[in-house]
Amino acid sequence: MNDAPFRFHSSHWGAFRARAQGAGLEIRPLDSDPDPSPIIHNLATALDHPARLGRPLVRLGWLADGPGPDDRRGSDTYVEMDWDRALDLAAGELARLGAGALPETGPMPGAHVFGGSYGWSSAGRFHHAQGLLHRFLNSVFGGYVSSVNTYSSAAGEVVMEIVYGAASLMTKDAPYWDEIADHSDMVLAFGGLPLRPMQVAPGGASAHVARAAMERAARRGCRFVCVSPLSDDLPELPGARWIAPRPATDVALMLGMAWHLEEHDLVNRDYLARYTSGYDRFLPYLKGETDGIPKTPSWAAAITGIPAATIRELAAQAAAGRTHVSVTYSLQRAENGEQPIWMALVLASMLGQGKLKGAGFTYSLGSMGDRGRRPLAVPLPRLPQGRNRVPDFIPVARISELLLHPGKAYTYKGETRHYADIRLVYWAGGNPFHHHQDLQRLTRAFARPDTIIVHDSVGTATAAHADIIFPATLTAEREDIGAAGNDPLMIPMQRLGQPFGEARDDYDIFAALARRLGCGEGYTEGLDARDWQERIYRRTQEALARMGLPAPDYADFMRGGPVALPLSDTPSRMERFHADPEGSALPTESGRIEIFCPRIARAGLPGHPVWTPPEEWLGGALADRFPFQLVANQPQGKLHSQLDFGPVSMQTKRRGREVARMNPSDATRLGLAEGDTILLRNDRGGALVVLELSARVRERVIQLSTGAWYAPRRLTPPGESREMTICVNGNPNILTSDRGASILSQGCAGQLTLVDVTKWTGEVPDPVPHRDILPRLPG
Repeated sequence: MNDAPFRFHSSHWGAFRARAQGAGLEIRPLDSDPDPSPIIHNLATALDHPARLGRPLVRLGWLADGPGPDDRRGSDTYVEMDWDRALDLAAGELARLGAGALPETGPMPGAHVFGGSYGWSSAGRFHHAQGLLHRFLNSVFGGYVSSVNTYSSAAGEVVMEIVYGAASLMTKDAPYWDEIADHSDMVLAFGGLPLRPMQVAPGGASAHVARAAMERAARRGCRFVCVSPLSDDLPELPGARWIAPRPATDVALMLGMAWHLEEHDLVNRDYLARYTSGYDRFLPYLKGETDGIPKTPSWAAAITGIPAATIRELAAQAAAGRTHVSVTYSLQRAENGEQPIWMALVLASMLGQGKLKGAGFTYSLGSMGDRGRRPLAVPLPRLPQGRNRVPDFIPVARISELLLHPGKAYTYKGETRHYADIRLVYWAGGNPFHHHQDLQRLTRAFARPDTIIVHDSVGTATAAHADIIFPATLTAEREDIGAAGNDPLMIPMQRLGQPFGEARDDYDIFAALARRLGCGEGYTEGLDARDWQERIYRRTQEALARMGLPAPDYADFMRGGPVALPLSDTPSRMERFHADPEGSALPTESGRIEIFCPRIARAGLPGHPVWTPPEEWLGGALADRFPFQLVANQPQGKLHSQLDFGPVSMQTKRRGREVARMNPSDATRLGLAEGDTILLRNDRGGALVVLELSARVRERVIQLSTGAWYAPRRLTPPGESREMTICVNGNPNILTSDRGASILSQGCAGQLTLVDVTKWTGEVPDPVPHRDILPRLPG
């Protein structure tokens, strides 16, 4: 009988309790969570998995030849060594590149350093690798070349900032799930409202509420319309409808609806006049007066594959009741990704229901678990990162361009910028060989810097491209504070197990390096990790006390259970704008929602939403060679690539390999069967996957989620004579394009790409186990 007490902890996929059980963990979700994510159970076997890193590792080629560009990254072998020697080697290289004594003024040595971290390593407020890395680089280099926006949402973030004032207004503002449940008559969901990504949230979630809210709305009579190539981008709901246009054609569908609204006088002109600007500049394009092409439902039908009658019906239904227009991240992770977000905002503005509860528009409601929830009334603990004195940055998905083309000009938000000359890449808390596109190109890019240093808890493909690897603890091996900006519980993240091998916390690694560089006091301020947690916790504790709410001291908090946090009752930003559009104007050039945007026109794009055919879509010439649209969406059984070796994630694979879904009619035409091993390929590479047949997938679409650990091999496909690079584990990003979404945002365009599909006959190459991604020698 196991008498060990359960301890509280939190993660990106939810808060839970756990206790040691044999070599693993017994995990139970919080009783208050109505729809807990099964992904929390991936942690059960993570603490001592063979993929874990327990000692520092240094690449043999770097040891032998010293710093410099090296094509052996990604294929070289690593040697284990003790901490002192590894830290000395790293500190010596950092000092060579200028770390330590900093000039009072002038250029900072960090101008040649890229601080790479994507922020998903922990839901804790202190042991957040991204923040710790940035604080370290600010302390020892005076700053670093940073990144802006996100892989998930860059195109949408940028266009919303310009035409709406801030992307946060679309992601963390009304309408909330309870308002949709109680008031919406119709939810028109472009990209659907998939529960899959709503399992996760950056700061964790104590309760997953989306499913219950949608079910409550549907029982009340709200009609849900899922506009997506995948019908299960919406949960099973009474009366739900699936409309599956050709991928990347949503703008044309919206324009066809908008034409019908205008033609049949279903437009709310009072709303347009009071709350928007530029409709008069958009209308001639919609009517075809500027290009000779009226954007009629029949025109849209030819592009989208959706019957004109269906488009007219959708528009009429949207105008007949209280309609909420929702757009997920997925639509903008593509060429011209700004356009569907902007056009959906225009469509919602034409309906003119933004003042009504449960109506209006949101961007990203179905994209993460913290959307559609009310904000907190108290501030959260926050680690100060210091000042970055290097003004340079890149759009986050331009890392290959940065490393491959120093000095090259590019545009961002209408400004011409130039890529820096990066000599050091320091990466902690992320795995770009999961989330970046065109991974063969990224491999070439990672060969260019002098030195790459990585912190990781497991041997990922990113670690396999580093020169120095420091083994970091998992979140379950340390103490922290779990809290999110719109979650009503603050969770004591109590340690669940001892560090694996000699793994250390990121903070302790950075502190050791800072001391070697003479910057220890500036980085630590004389505090250890627990001291810092107690310090940053006081910010929330004092705010609770001022409100007369329970506010235990830090020690009691860590010994106890979750602390309730109050929600704000302040009207949302959009509520204030709709109540007083002059007094609470939006932070745009006009102060209103911009249907025509002069700033975007000045940046070199059309000043209003337009349909522009992408290079890789089913209606284009490239589809003759690559006739399937690959949808590389977020996975069901993990967050990105994290804990891909966990039991929940492994259950989504077959024979250790990722699964791709295809419509049965396509499989019949190609002579494929359920369970076949198939090769997806295009000019960028190939991926081996196992086939699953599903009527939930639109014809000529193949769906392969991201997250497989990248394992490239040079192989000759059956019946051919030439080798090609193939990921035998099934990572779709060997196939996706590294182009920017547009010259405006330079955002990630990795959701959609064109591929060919063939059966792999004969002997099938084995997938590469997680423990073997990183080749190691004993010290």
